[in-house]
Amino acid sequence: MTRVRAFVAVTVVCVLTAGGAIASAVLGADSGEASGRVADVLSGGPALVYRSLDKATRDRVAVAPLDGGAATLSALRCERVHFSAGTGLCVARGGGFAGAFRAQVFGPDGRVRHELELAGIPSRARVSREGRLGAVTMFVTGHSYAAAGSFSTETTLIDLASGTALGNLEEFTVSRNGRVVTAEDMNFWGVTFAPGGDRFYATLATGGETYLVHGSVRDRTMRTLYKNVECPSLSPDGTRIAYKKRVRTRDTPWRLTVLDLATMRETPLAEMRGFDDQAEWLDDDRVLYGMDGEVRVVPADGSGAPQKFRSAGDSPAVARG
Repeated sequence: MTRVRAFVAVTVVCVLTAGGAIASAVLGADSGEASGRVADVLSGGPALVYRSLDKATRDRVAVAPLDGGAATLSALRCERVHFSAGTGLCVARGGGFAGAFRAQVFGPDGRVRHELELAGIPSRARVSREGRLGAVTMFVTGHSYAAAGSFSTETTLIDLASGTALGNLEEFTVSRNGRVVTAEDMNFWGVTFAPGGDRFYATLATGGETYLVHGSVRDRTMRTLYKNVECPSLSPDGTRIAYKKRVRTRDTPWRLTVLDLATMRETPLAEMRGFDDQAEWLDDDRVLYGMDGEVRVVPADGSGAPQKFRSAGDSPAVARG
């Protein structure tokens, strides 16, 4: 399957999940009360921040203690959400014409601090560990190399403190085996940030192949590290990447896999069904991901079996306190 066709296949999922109610930063008179409840949960210790898929509260951002306590709903409605170090990033439907989206930067009380207009259909969102940087990937059309009507990606880095865009990853310089890559068909998605606020990992697609790239925001550079990596997620200890590995079977197009960055050794995880999400590490030993309308958890060493972690949710993020 070509990269463009793969984007179209993944986009079907995005379109289906993007059909919820019109987003709003506040939902009426109870928004202040909701903000207080959310802040209380997040200040009480490690918590799960996720997008509700419950029929009555679909797309609302929910927070719940990691020990499995009851969820608390914020006033935000998001298609994708991520949260870290007191700062969240929500990809929400805009209030204008159909299909418009915006990136909303919000605080621990769920209140929106900044907004940026976005083009395309939501794919991924990520916040750095320090809460200073964010990344949003959108499916878009109109790239010169793509067939008419097909989708490519655009990934934007965001300064979350000011709410300003820092640039599109396609503007960065990419090297492979010491040589600059000049291909016109490069696409990037699935950013995950390393500690320190400058280094990051992401997926590069070009020439029908996908690569794990390691980049610097300050230097605006990236270099390829490893093939067949999509939607990377860096472990809390910074030593491993959980990712989608394309296995190209009809029933299981991707396999959830962990890559050791020191040895480049792969460990397939126990989730055997088709997997299409950017994973989130619960801790150094377990990985979270969205599948079949719920948040699931699986050991990161390939042992055990997948388990339900939270019902009626996706887009999980661990607020570590």
